Amino acid sequence: MRRTPRRIALLALPALVAGVVGTGPAGADPTTSTATAGPGRSQLEAQEQVRLVQLRLAGADMLDKVVAAGFDLEHGLKRVPTGIEGEAVVTAAQLTELKALGVEILDDGAGFEWSEEADGGLQGAAARTVAPASHTATVRIARADWFTTKGQGFLYVEARTTEGQQADPIVGMQVENDSGKGTSFGYARTMSRFVDSGQYMFHRNLFKLDKRPDQIRVTSSTGGVTTGPVSDWLENAPPPLTANPSYKWNFVDGYRHPQQLYSRANEIARQYPQIAEIVYLPNKTNGYQRKAQATIGGTGQEAVVVSSAAWGHEGGNDVTVEFVERPGANLPLAVEVAGKAVRVLLAKDASGALASTAAQVAEGLKTRSQGLVDRAHPYRTNAGTGIVRPTPGPVALTDFLDQKRVGAPEGEVPRGPATIPVLRIGKHRDGRKPGVLIQAQDHAREWVPATTSLEAAERLVHNYGSDKETKRIVDNTDVFFILSNNPDGANYSFYNYASQRKNLTNHCPDASADPAQRNSWGVDLNRNYRVGSGHDGYAGGSTVCTSGTYQGPEKLSEPESKNIIWLVEKYRNIKFMMSVHSNGGQLFWQPGAYIADGRITTPRPPLGDEAFYWQSAARILSQVKAHRETVVTPENVGGSSDVLYSSAGNVREDLYHTYGIYAYGWEVGGSVYNPATGNWQGGSFQPDWVGNPALVSGHAETLEYANGIMEMFRVAADWGQDRKKPTSQLVPGGGKSSGPVDVRFETSEPATIYYTTDGSRPTLESPRYAATEFREPGQVFHVTETTTFNWFSVDSAGNIEKNYDPTKNDKRNNYRTATITIGKK
Repeated sequence: MRRTPRRIALLALPALVAGVVGTGPAGADPTTSTATAGPGRSQLEAQEQVRLVQLRLAGADMLDKVVAAGFDLEHGLKRVPTGIEGEAVVTAAQLTELKALGVEILDDGAGFEWSEEADGGLQGAAARTVAPASHTATVRIARADWFTTKGQGFLYVEARTTEGQQADPIVGMQVENDSGKGTSFGYARTMSRFVDSGQYMFHRNLFKLDKRPDQIRVTSSTGGVTTGPVSDWLENAPPPLTANPSYKWNFVDGYRHPQQLYSRANEIARQYPQIAEIVYLPNKTNGYQRKAQATIGGTGQEAVVVSSAAWGHEGGNDVTVEFVERPGANLPLAVEVAGKAVRVLLAKDASGALASTAAQVAEGLKTRSQGLVDRAHPYRTNAGTGIVRPTPGPVALTDFLDQKRVGAPEGEVPRGPATIPVLRIGKHRDGRKPGVLIQAQDHAREWVPATTSLEAAERLVHNYGSDKETKRIVDNTDVFFILSNNPDGANYSFYNYASQRKNLTNHCPDASADPAQRNSWGVDLNRNYRVGSGHDGYAGGSTVCTSGTYQGPEKLSEPESKNIIWLVEKYRNIKFMMSVHSNGGQLFWQPGAYIADGRITTPRPPLGDEAFYWQSAARILSQVKAHRETVVTPENVGGSSDVLYSSAGNVREDLYHTYGIYAYGWEVGGSVYNPATGNWQGGSFQPDWVGNPALVSGHAETLEYANGIMEMFRVAADWGQDRKKPTSQLVPGGGKSSGPVDVRFETSEPATIYYTTDGSRPTLESPRYAATEFREPGQVFHVTETTTFNWFSVDSAGNIEKNYDPTKNDKRNNYRTATITIGKK
């Protein structure tokens, strides 16, 4: 069976961005853009024509190499049995380079199909007689989730075999399901094997079904077999706040650039001073500004790249450079400056021939231009040995920021460094209530996260006086909104280059500093943090300054990332964080990065924290689904290095491991099931605002994911008010047995269990009850001799079972205990 064609991640393709308050920018198609360099300027400085291609990479190692080489791959990557498939925006030259790296080009943008063929056949294993699963079973079911969307049912299965790492022969797995309680197994399907960075992860698949099954059976080609129940995913969710007829919502009517976002944040603080204020972040950004530049003399050894000392808008755009040939012989190279006009008088040899090399001219400009020129160098990696020719006349330097899109008024974008405001909403903004940080638009081209976050802020202030649940949120949380954490890059995305991902800080050396590469400068802010950093050998951050995932010259090199650390250190009540991105429809947490050799991840959260993340995710995503039945599937939820790929130096990792903040990452704008075609339709970074309200639409995504942010506030409010102590038990419990016994711990809510088996008191230094494997439930202890378990549990809010104090050795010893006696009955 073949899966119907599915688009993974579409780029911005709006004809016009409509509905923006004030005069807004018009959209552009970055896949066909052929913007010129301006009147009289070299086409070398024009934005190169790019197009969208679909490609297949052999695996995570190749993905790392491609990203490190500077390619900007889409978020919508898809794991398939033969590697990773996805999309990239490339020039013709980059397409050739991708092929040289071994990347398989599937097509040039037309649809293609995902194969459901697994990489190991069962060859009749379904008919084999197998024994029931036991503690020695080679097959385990991690997830079996049922959900419905747009009138269609789906079953998602993850299963793992202990023999999955072996490659010859590759272990295959098959799943069967019943048709409801009491029915027999059938409908056998082969599952796909998921290998990441050379390591076996699990087998998994998403299947379309007409009826909800009650049980599944998974069989390995090596003989292992197990059965398990099917759970509901996002089914029977409570109605969202918007279901209340008097509830006010749907405030945002179009995309917003940073100035509009910040202006509205300030207006909210002025309109609702009793519950809102502005906190200004201390580190100013680079600014929507660039040095003025020109590439003079082509691309050969005679070419010179010139950059102004002043920012373009502060005088750099007024500088001209002219290369002049004088009559005569034996003339030295000289530089004349008159106002902002620089004339390089080219040298001549004894025969009267021109004798100045590009390297000599560049040095003369740097040292003798009276401070007008900051950088001058040969083109890219050239040595500059070619003889420079005179120019037809003065060449004007420009910062290339004067090419506004249609509808953008002159002077609307401030050019200097920007101060980022934080909109703080809460009745009690004194540190008593749990803080929630919503950070949007780390990546400039992601426009929906900003409107989603603004919509959530508007709902809080407009409903505070009339809606009981909103009042509870505002009275019991302290919310910090960063509506755009990358204003410089976002402005560049709105007004110059729609696909801009990074900020505008240019750390590139001379070899990458010519203006034809201006759309590739900047730092990926979500690779610039300290934990699991690319600087420490973790995969997913690039050292190439033109890469889409360039991590910066050092950790926290960028003002935008420094600001986040400042904020969480100043406001220590921040206990929750959501970094809102697009697109892809994932909700994830730690671990977010790994060292590729051996796939060594950053520390995984304890089982209790992992369970709390999953519980919160189900609540958040249920509210997303409630708007128009958009389902973020279980395969897209979990540790981001398991769900997507390794992203070294991401903000979530730093905030969780350094400050204990429950930090989530969200890729809004996921695939939506289209019942008319029977396939899943992907989103984009800048979908048409109106679009198809049932499928891809910036407006619909804004509303549904704002539902999810509101639910996150409720999660935080509940967490802050949680005084209930968890309970736990050993299952099946203590007692006598004539032979070995399998036992496990269960808790009444997400909680971390600390335990001992040597008779000692359990403390916070004792072993923690762990998962059998990542994305699986708690481990099973195979007890073969008499053993006493002593333990206690701690929930996510810090409540300890039975008021036990693990820090004190008092006589009460009110921890839990159970003894399993192994011997003849």
